[in-house]
Amino acid sequence: MAKVAFLGLGVMGFPMAGHLVKKGGHDVTVFNRTGAKAKQWAEKFGGKTAATPKAAAEGQDFVMCCVGNDNDLRAVTLGADGAFAGMMKGATFVDHTTASAEVARELDAAAAKAGFKFVDAPVSGGQAGAENGVLTVMCGGTEGAYAGAEPVIAAYARMCKLLGPAGSGQLTKMVNQICIAGLVEGLSEGIHFAKKAGLDVQAVIDTISKGAAQSWQMENRYKTMNEGKFDFGFAVEWMRKDLSICLAEARRNGASLPVTALVDNFYSEVEKMGGKRWDTSSLLARLER
Repeated sequence: MAKVAFLGLGVMGFPMAGHLVKKGGHDVTVFNRTGAKAKQWAEKFGGKTAATPKAAAEGQDFVMCCVGNDNDLRAVTLGADGAFAGMMKGATFVDHTTASAEVARELDAAAAKAGFKFVDAPVSGGQAGAENGVLTVMCGGTEGAYAGAEPVIAAYARMCKLLGPAGSGQLTKMVNQICIAGLVEGLSEGIHFAKKAGLDVQAVIDTISKGAAQSWQMENRYKTMNEGKFDFGFAVEWMRKDLSICLAEARRNGASLPVTALVDNFYSEVEKMGGKRWDTSSLLARLER
């Protein structure tokens, strides 16, 4: 059992922090910008709450974090009330936010200077993965920092791997989102084409999903896509945030991402259709306007 703090109790963080108690058996303290959410979590899982990130981090072996973006991350880590001001020497900060590699390297340097460890560890698997404790976790950091954190992360992970130094977790999450963007657009166009061709979509998918076209998106999203249901899962506005990070990093490293840029534009059209909170599979809705 470890003493663990968790910062950020959104749709991902709330169940992830819960698994630290239920599956991990850890002593958990939580912080959330909306105090009522932290109180609700404590009542459900029996942990403690803290008024500031600094207070949550004080005396903890590990501090986990899952917030919205780079600015949110800096807000809960830096400054007088930030978690870094309360971290013990030798402790480990694990960031599950999907953020830039740049901020990961910045915080890693600040942690090293202060005498504690840092791991950037963005996740994939969505809300369902968080609730079921089967997330894929992509990590960047030193081998020592990762080795200590991995058994704690295991409370909500199906797959966890160190990919390289600080920032490598975030870069790997970018690869993940780049791949998903192309897959979802391809699946949307395939379903759209099948309908226009007068084919039975279910029969088509039942057939081609046994071959080279098979993907997680096909297996898990084609039915709801075919029914025009997009009110669940990973929201379009979150995907656009992630793709903006990918495109910004590509401008820095010289990578060419023409399909990713195109799909990001398609998602902007979905947002204009009122689909900001629709599931990412709503690319099909754009084709069927």
